[in-house]
Amino acid sequence: MDKLKMHSPDLTQSNIAKLRALFPGCVTEARGEDGQVRLAVDFDLLRQELSDELVEGPQERYHLDWPGKKEALLAANAPTTKALRPYKNESLEFYRTKNLFIEGDNLESLKLLQESYLGKVKMVYIDPPYNIDNDLIYNDDFAESANDFLRRSMQIDEDETRLTANTESAGRIHSNWLTMMYSRIRLSRNLLTDSGVIFISISDEEIHNLRKVCDEIFGAANFCAQFIWNTEGNTDNQYAVKVNHEYIVAYFKNSAFAEDAIGKVVDPNTREDSNLWKGYADNNINKNNPENPPSVIELPVGFPSSEKDLFYPAKTVDQDFFEITETEKFISDEVKKRYDLEHKSGLPVKLDDMLVKDFKLTSPCRIYVGMANKNKLLEFINNGCHEVTEEGQPISFYINSNAAVRYRKKNENPRNILSVLKNFGTTERTKTYLKNMGIYFNYPKPVQLLEYLVKIGCYREGIVMDFFAGSGTTAEAVFSLNAKDSVQRQVILIQLPEPLDDQKKEHKAAYEYCISNNVETNLAEICKERIRRASIKICGDRQVRLDMGNDCGFRVLKLDTSNMADVYYTPSQTDQRDLLGQVANIKPDRTPEDLLFQVLVDWGVDLTLPIREETIQGRRVFFVNEPPYDLLACFDDDVTEELVKELATHQPLRAVFRDTGYATDATRTNVVQIFRQLSPGTEVKSL
Repeated sequence: MDKLKMHSPDLTQSNIAKLRALFPGCVTEARGEDGQVRLAVDFDLLRQELSDELVEGPQERYHLDWPGKKEALLAANAPTTKALRPYKNESLEFYRTKNLFIEGDNLESLKLLQESYLGKVKMVYIDPPYNIDNDLIYNDDFAESANDFLRRSMQIDEDETRLTANTESAGRIHSNWLTMMYSRIRLSRNLLTDSGVIFISISDEEIHNLRKVCDEIFGAANFCAQFIWNTEGNTDNQYAVKVNHEYIVAYFKNSAFAEDAIGKVVDPNTREDSNLWKGYADNNINKNNPENPPSVIELPVGFPSSEKDLFYPAKTVDQDFFEITETEKFISDEVKKRYDLEHKSGLPVKLDDMLVKDFKLTSPCRIYVGMANKNKLLEFINNGCHEVTEEGQPISFYINSNAAVRYRKKNENPRNILSVLKNFGTTERTKTYLKNMGIYFNYPKPVQLLEYLVKIGCYREGIVMDFFAGSGTTAEAVFSLNAKDSVQRQVILIQLPEPLDDQKKEHKAAYEYCISNNVETNLAEICKERIRRASIKICGDRQVRLDMGNDCGFRVLKLDTSNMADVYYTPSQTDQRDLLGQVANIKPDRTPEDLLFQVLVDWGVDLTLPIREETIQGRRVFFVNEPPYDLLACFDDDVTEELVKELATHQPLRAVFRDTGYATDATRTNVVQIFRQLSPGTEVKSL
């Protein structure tokens, strides 16, 4: 029977396997120091495969580089053996919620989500450390001392003699931040759907580096926008230059899906009389520029008008007028003055009298104008002056009260997203809002801002992820927006249990809250409690949530070491059962629920599926999801063939048992055959 691998995917080997499919001659097998055979790339040969000229050495190219970049890539691709352990008592609606809260380092957590959520996340929003005042707390395994950095970046030699004149630590500070961000953003890209989009909040200190990192990870062609958020802070004080903005950088997973990647959203600051609120776009056809040279169009009898009665006399022009404007490809101000034409740019030259009665043109009227939508206008005329479509939207043309020809395009879901974000709340007001809720947190993002971003990035059902969860604003924004528009979005939050220091003024209130509530003094606890209180505020108490079907809960999983024990035995400690593989390989403090979630991660099953527990023949059995069950699991001892036969009748997609849990060796040998006979579609593995 196959065993579960018990580690996250080895992305390096996966990438090499993809290369082998394209360039088989560039990939070989090599045996590592651990004796395992792995794929290896002949990079010199690969470079030659990708060049139409002889490749003799490394080629210069434009890219961002820094000391630690290779380690960041290695860290992103390396598998992890960590586990996610469920904590029902800290969760809200553990068994019915589709939302996740993961407590732990986000790099390891993102690795564990690679299979369960590959290509399933619609939107990522993160508010990472801005690299200001030593706010970088993510010390990965490849973190280094100042001297290590200087040595590797060739600023000092092995004797610690300085080789450059730069005595500042700025390079190392930027490098550490880039190293931390690169691996995490790279892993998050794998989780995005094809129409997914990522939003990253940042300030002036690292915006330039962040753009370059994202250009490399997502591709510069997938850049969406660099929003400027007007933070609306106090601007009355004396400053050389008062910085009252931050940035939110947005990238598509794939710009080919840009139309579906962002929602049909109108900036709430759009003026009230805008046509965007009316469900249509209304514009003049006139485009008086060389890119749209003027031509003659005849408006037929019956051409519609917004006016019941209208008369506009024809203009007198000669052959010179046409020759000049055709040569210049537009109607200049000098020509308008010479022929006494209207200076208003929106009015076409009428070559015939324009006479409207009962909202329709009573005689043909030729107009001379450079125009947008010329082909659509002709299509409209040829269609008997009835609506035609453009990009699936109905479009029509009419004469307005000024004798201009306009087009009206219906759009029930208009889009008007502006790059400058204003009036979306402030950090200070949000801090006060949280304080009134009983939550203490510095520099929280406003809920209104996150609601707007979620509208843009996940306007339909989908998963929103935030792996720098902070105070949990993203969760509250998703809950709030779901309640308003009845769209069932899911949210996945990841937050490091960053310790709170009661000696720091900004931590003191939060620290005291944790002490008074007898919980760990860390940021993750603050975040979870904020979500609980926001849930009650938005969705009401438990019965109200159940009655309305609102999902404002969250399933808490905590990052921990592997559930599997490191078992080492000397020959004197080994008996016959050991030789047969009957070694207790589970850590003694781990529960069946812990094992279940490690199996879900390992098999790439959705971590928010419903879980039901049932006792069958005296054994605890877990059923994941509704029939056909995604997974059936039993981790008890003394699993008999009779139990296996009964479980097989449920015909799950997958089944798993403890390798040491079978009643007899014969049962272990026969379990696959039993499922093959009674449930041939079931994949069976052991733990």
